[in-house]
Amino acid sequence: MSMRDAIENFPAQFSYKPEIVNFQNLKRRGIFIVAGMGGSHLGADIIQAYDPSLDIMVRSDYGLSSYPKSVLQNCLVIANSYSGDTEETIDVFKEAGDRGLPVAAITKGGELIQLAKTLGAPYIELPPAALQPRSALGYSVRAMLLMIGHTQGLEETGALASALSALQFTEQGRKLAGILKGKVPVIYSSDRNYAIAYNWKAKFNETGKIPAFFNVFPELNHNEMTGYDVLDSTKELSRNFFFLFLNDAEDDPRVQKRMSLTKKLLQNRGLSCESIELEGDSRFYRIFSSLLVADWIAYYTAELYGADSEQVPMVEEFKKLMAN
Repeated sequence: MSMRDAIENFPAQFSYKPEIVNFQNLKRRGIFIVAGMGGSHLGADIIQAYDPSLDIMVRSDYGLSSYPKSVLQNCLVIANSYSGDTEETIDVFKEAGDRGLPVAAITKGGELIQLAKTLGAPYIELPPAALQPRSALGYSVRAMLLMIGHTQGLEETGALASALSALQFTEQGRKLAGILKGKVPVIYSSDRNYAIAYNWKAKFNETGKIPAFFNVFPELNHNEMTGYDVLDSTKELSRNFFFLFLNDAEDDPRVQKRMSLTKKLLQNRGLSCESIELEGDSRFYRIFSSLLVADWIAYYTAELYGADSEQVPMVEEFKKLMAN
């Protein structure tokens, strides 16, 4: 499936009804450790942004050695690998199984699903769509919500299948891609919207094939912004950055003030800025409509630079080098 088709058809993913195989062996606990790399951990990040009260820890590394016993004794380890062959995620799953910890898996197939079947672990088999992991976020979020037992989230995301339209954001994405040409995007959001800003950044990297960076308020006011206090001797370092502020009316008013003032300070120093509002009646609608805007910007960015918006050849090259 082409990247354009993947974006246009994205809202249909929310009609997906995941099922848990070996449900009788599912042991939900107060803490969820979600092992995943790249696009495969974005679902957990987004769910955390939706409901910050959830105790979700994302593990994007090998093993479980960094977690204290008090965490491991009260957690469910969920291995999420879209391909089912992600090295780091499989390592976490195997270690969790060896330690006798409650485990579950979310995957399209590969080695991970075979390990889950062998162990009798609960698992969800994702639809066999020809998508890049970053383009299967609807499937991933729905599966994760079911695995952790979040009924309200399932209901709210299910409504997006009819409420959300990808084509609605096409022109906004095309326009912003044109404005951003020749610039390096820097995405800023509140700490609560960390996952959204990170996802924007990843879309620029993977789909747009350009450098991009992100950070969150209020932390960046204590360090990063001072790097853009433009001087004659440093202006060449700063001039190609373009700052995108993801504004959310649900953010703490103090954070909203910080964002507004920071934007003003950057503009006063001759730096390019644009504000993008998170809009919609539900939290998940605001999240995913924003991500669709990012999808279209990244898609048209790739088009402007003559890059392939779907494939990630450098990642594949790296995997081959790791295998040697």
